[in-house]
Amino acid sequence: MKVPTPMMRHFLEVKEEHPDCLVLYRCGDFYETFYDDARTAARELDITLTSRDKNSDSPVPMAGVPYHAANQYISRLVERGYKVAVCEQMEDPKTAKGMVKREVTRVVTPGLVVDEENLQADSNNFILSVWPSDERQGLAALDISTGEFTCTETNGEDELAHELVKLSPRELILPESARAEKDGPAWLPWGLRPLIDHRPDIEFDLKRARENLLHQFKADSLRGYGCENLDRAVRAAGALLSYVRETQKRQAEHVTAIRPYSVRDFMVMDEATKINLELERTILEGRKHGSLLGVLDCCRTPIGSRTLKRWLNYPLLDADRIRRRLNVVEALFLQGSQRETLSDILKEIGDLSRLATRIGMDRSNGRDLLQLAQSLDAVGRLKAFLADMREDVFGPFHRRVDPLPDLAKELERAVSEDAPVTVREGRMFKKGYHEELDELIDLALHGKDEILRIEAAEKQATGLPTLKVRYNRVFGYYIEISKAQAEKAPEHYIRKQTLTNAERFITPELKEYEDKVLHAEERRNDLEYRLFEDLRGRISERLPALLSTAETVGSLDALASLSETAARNDYVRPEILPEGPVDIRDGRHPVVEALQKDEPFIPNDTLLDTESNRLTVITGPNMAGKSTIMRQVALIVLMAQVGSFVPAGKASIGLADRIFTRVGAADNLVRGLSTFMVEMTETANILNNATKRSLIILDEIGRGTSTFDGLSIAWAVAEHIHDRIGARTLFATHYHELTELARTKPGLRNMSVAVKEWEERIIFLRKLVDGATNRSYGIQVGRLAGLPPEVIARAREVLDNLEHGESDRMGMPSFPRPRGRRRTDPGQLSLFSAGSKPDADDPVLVELDRVAPETLSPIEALTLIFDWKKRRKGE
Repeated sequence: MKVPTPMMRHFLEVKEEHPDCLVLYRCGDFYETFYDDARTAARELDITLTSRDKNSDSPVPMAGVPYHAANQYISRLVERGYKVAVCEQMEDPKTAKGMVKREVTRVVTPGLVVDEENLQADSNNFILSVWPSDERQGLAALDISTGEFTCTETNGEDELAHELVKLSPRELILPESARAEKDGPAWLPWGLRPLIDHRPDIEFDLKRARENLLHQFKADSLRGYGCENLDRAVRAAGALLSYVRETQKRQAEHVTAIRPYSVRDFMVMDEATKINLELERTILEGRKHGSLLGVLDCCRTPIGSRTLKRWLNYPLLDADRIRRRLNVVEALFLQGSQRETLSDILKEIGDLSRLATRIGMDRSNGRDLLQLAQSLDAVGRLKAFLADMREDVFGPFHRRVDPLPDLAKELERAVSEDAPVTVREGRMFKKGYHEELDELIDLALHGKDEILRIEAAEKQATGLPTLKVRYNRVFGYYIEISKAQAEKAPEHYIRKQTLTNAERFITPELKEYEDKVLHAEERRNDLEYRLFEDLRGRISERLPALLSTAETVGSLDALASLSETAARNDYVRPEILPEGPVDIRDGRHPVVEALQKDEPFIPNDTLLDTESNRLTVITGPNMAGKSTIMRQVALIVLMAQVGSFVPAGKASIGLADRIFTRVGAADNLVRGLSTFMVEMTETANILNNATKRSLIILDEIGRGTSTFDGLSIAWAVAEHIHDRIGARTLFATHYHELTELARTKPGLRNMSVAVKEWEERIIFLRKLVDGATNRSYGIQVGRLAGLPPEVIARAREVLDNLEHGESDRMGMPSFPRPRGRRRTDPGQLSLFSAGSKPDADDPVLVELDRVAPETLSPIEALTLIFDWKKRRKGE
């Protein structure tokens, strides 16, 4: 086998140090990949696979991308779950002696992306670290693109899973001792598939982790950050910082603090609830449009969109904090002109947090500085705007916003409006910013004009009209005089070359100027880069103020968005109660209403408390709107606890610690779970975790199995929620037998969605009314759905069989009669013979008198009824 060249040996050394990465190896104007990396890159990026030393016995597979387009290719690789190690040239190939020195300057992973093209503007990009101990788990989350660094501790794997669902990490750091199967640990939510990195357990050592944090924050204690006693969270956070330093090859200077939080300060929502309520994405298409976030997000900045999205995942449980948000929303809601002015200012600020981060991580360019200058100018106008607003509402925002006027002024004076993307090509700075730079700019731009000036001056000084100043690559600039006048050349002219018809001379002055002109562009570029580095360093010193301002802008933008949505859609301010009922008058579904253009949305009232209205059983046909009504209640409660106005005529919201939903399920073949198993698993989660303060939404429990089994389960679930949990619950069902529970359950209320029958058709009125319905109108709905007429007719015949008792114990027709034929016998046995007087000594009646119905489970009651039927038939 051929011995690898020095460059290939170095590549293999780099690859050995980064075995889990694709190595992009800088070679001149390209980043190359070699060996298996090249095959992978060619396949994933759809680029040509070629080879190095193709004429040798052992050609090396090779695939490359242009250096100026590298970020977009890196983005595609990271999006596909790869880690990319970028190996840069550390010296100029023109001046290098021997092989050009190269080093890995960064490792780009799904969770450690900084470049704009690799990020979604309206979403955080979290990398999470978890210390999965037995009792409590430590969790740390970092968005390196914004500097947001948080940590918490969870009680149990279910609580940990809830946090992961909310944060949706792209990458997950775990200790080596927690290595599990290839699909990840058992507690990882099914819908998440982050890249999992296992780190040595020593990285999670408490002492080492604490030292990492103290070094990062330049502090002596963690007490000031609120996590002094959160040992498990500290382990996770320290290991995460160690991973960041290792991959980024530098300290993440913009990560200046860590913010601990308690999961008990926020409403809990599991994975199923987030999906069922379509908070961020629609179920069918996975799009933002058609989700709650799609309706509420009118933000003018990416920071605001990310803030609003985070708030939807973390609804508050503190009534005072909610009211403070509502105060801001209300103030802007009532002042349309101020809301519009604020909107105009905010849209000029841009993504200040990610902009500051790129500068702090040396990933910025001249355009970033220009954008920062424009953003700070807008921040200055924002501060002036807030100064004129109500102090009690907007004072905290005004105090936290810092436009950094000195820095803004320098940036405005320094950065050119047409600054290039790269930082080595010059043209970043305005004329007048730096004296030496101005001279170099003049030389670069006007060098030829200066040569003409020198030529004219020499002609005048010597009196030689044939004198010319010329240039070639051998001599550079020189003075040429005709042969006839060459003897008149001044003594300080230095003869350089004799031609047939002319003599060529140089002068010290000309050579000095030549050096300036020929190297002006190069020196200009070098000087501009040094000035850029100096300016970037001064900006980095102000990163804490910039990031604090960015966070404040995000909160203000999110609140302004909520006020704009409320004004557009006629929402009202909800009354917030620490405890109490959910009382909604004329409530509407925020998303359905926004998308429904062809007809007005029908509002409905809802009252749920923990006493006489704790469980509402809703009956009515399919397509009547039961699910919409129930979802809108959950969304209104959630919106209120976010701090939003709500789509209603009036609303009083007693805070919910959790929202649970069981709203439909499809077979999940990937998980290997049937519809019924998913349904039962989600129901079990609700019954095991709901509290009296929770809000529960249940739709068609038990429909995934046989009629009697399904009815029995639905009955038992309703009883358990009513008797033992006491949570505020909406329970939609087609089992009309459940409405009988109202006879024995004082907190259960029957309601139905009204329909109007007309000529064997039904009209959905979408109105929730008191009382139960005993019909499902399934055949009429089938007609509306377009079932063939003959199928509808036959369904009516089978239904007639069933209604007249021509069925067996499992509810199946005993014998389908021909069309037009009707049985005359009753079919369904009564407890008593038709037309006879009950016998007081009948053993069935005797047993019936002894039964206490309220003590029977649904299964026991049904078993008794079947037994009585058998005995009355003499079986």
